[in-house]
Amino acid sequence: MTVLAAVADELNALVVEDSPPMRKLIVLALSRVKGLNVVEAGDGVDALRQIAGRRFDIILTDINMPILDGLKLVKRLRADAAYKDVPIVMITTQSAAEDRQRALDLGATAYVTKPIEGSEVATLVRDILDLEER
Repeated sequence: MTVLAAVADELNALVVEDSPPMRKLIVLALSRVKGLNVVEAGDGVDALRQIAGRRFDIILTDINMPILDGLKLVKRLRADAAYKDVPIVMITTQSAAEDRQRALDLGATAYVTKPIEGSEVATLVRDILDLEER
């Protein structure tokens, strides 16, 4: 068992999505990942508020959001020593290769285009965090 899996009960995920139905789908999918606590944020500014109050082990964010978009959020997180290595998954409708490359260049760990399946998101998070399916 990996060290990360040994402390799985303490893992926190932040879902940053301005669309309530999409956020609900992602949160529901992640709620099935044993040992993962899921917190929601409606936009990038809300995400920064959440991050100020707690440590997250993985962040899933949309790109197109009001106030502070996902790309600016990634850039700000990568500039923060506490979040420079935390996995960030972009989940977005932006399917162009240049959008994907820009997100990865800014420091995104993975890039998934919508529409998505909940099981796909859960599997991706398990793989990134090296968690076993339970």
